[in-house]
Amino acid sequence: MLEALRNAWKIPDLRRRIQYTALMLLLFRLGTFIPVPRMDPSAVRSIIERGALLGFFDIIAGGAFSQFSVFAMSITPYINASIIVQLLTVVIPRWEELAKEGEAGRKVLAQYTRYGTVILGLIQATGLSIGFKSAMKPGVLSNIVVIVSLTAGTAFLMWLGEQITDKGIGNGISLLIFAGIVSRIPASIYQTYALIKVGSLNIFMLLILAVLGITVIVGVIAVQEAERRVPVQYAKRIVGRRVYGGQSTHIPIKINSAGVIPVIFAMSILMFPSTLAGFFPNNKVMVSIAQFFRPSGWLYAVLYALLIVFFTYFYTAITFNPVEMANNMKKYGGFIPGIRPGRPTADYISRILNRITLAGAVFLAAIALLPYVMTAVSGINISFGGTALLIVVGVAIETMKAIEAQMLMRHYQGFLK
Repeated sequence: MLEALRNAWKIPDLRRRIQYTALMLLLFRLGTFIPVPRMDPSAVRSIIERGALLGFFDIIAGGAFSQFSVFAMSITPYINASIIVQLLTVVIPRWEELAKEGEAGRKVLAQYTRYGTVILGLIQATGLSIGFKSAMKPGVLSNIVVIVSLTAGTAFLMWLGEQITDKGIGNGISLLIFAGIVSRIPASIYQTYALIKVGSLNIFMLLILAVLGITVIVGVIAVQEAERRVPVQYAKRIVGRRVYGGQSTHIPIKINSAGVIPVIFAMSILMFPSTLAGFFPNNKVMVSIAQFFRPSGWLYAVLYALLIVFFTYFYTAITFNPVEMANNMKKYGGFIPGIRPGRPTADYISRILNRITLAGAVFLAAIALLPYVMTAVSGINISFGGTALLIVVGVAIETMKAIEAQMLMRHYQGFLK
């Protein structure tokens, strides 16, 4: 491991990318301490402590939400905009064509996502300004300052994430979430120590939580790396005196090809009712809807699990096209033993993909719901749980693979063996 790190640091381009990524993440952390003007931080913290969802959102934001800094909304509007754009690529034919046009089409869709981020950021910032009105100085100017500050902070984080993706290592947006969660680990350890000190948490329960945490980490790594290998045989072709083809290979189909994206998408969607209710604090219907979607309720748990399963299938369907794969295999003389080329091959791959994706989706849902089950059993509010570990481990593996790919290109032995 240390040898691999030394080798990575020896590569000038890779070293620059790592340094750039670290600098951008440091900039993100510094921004979490810049408060939004005309807000009372102590009043904000008292409001946040009332709800577990807001507490977990604070973990994702790296503590920026509890301090109500300019990065308080984190990159949630960007995630929601990405969801909407990806859904519309299936509905709007023109957008579907753009998605298939390659780099040029993706740039246009990325621009639509940026516009959507700013619009959703304005909406969410307005909802927060109304929901946190009691912690704000009176006056219309306070509302304008808060809305502009929060929206500008989200737009800056979106730019920061894109810069990391282009000039750094790994996925920028995922790394920002990763940095936010990791930065809250010391605070979570201190809170655990405080609970033990006052007697709210005993050593036996702490050991159970530690064992569960290690089990989740091992399970996430195993599922992230697990794959089904579909054998593929290429027929021999004779051109003149040369023989081409005749090779045996395989199609790797991952159990969890969507990664942590379904969890982040589902979490962002379920935050929307609470944000919407902030516009109508005196409306009984909206307050009832917000209560209906509270994290401690059974409806929240069911919807959370269903949304994770849905987005796992949805994202897999976007990134993995069995028909296109079958046509490419047929074009180059490849076939799956025992399966006819063309449509039968596409149907066969689709059946395997559906079964494997279901297993991955159920695993993601189970890990995401684990903190709520533990909270119900132990009576302790566990906001830093399965979802946070899932994101941290998933992003860490993805980033290591990105570094691994850069090292293998230069004939160095990487981290993964």
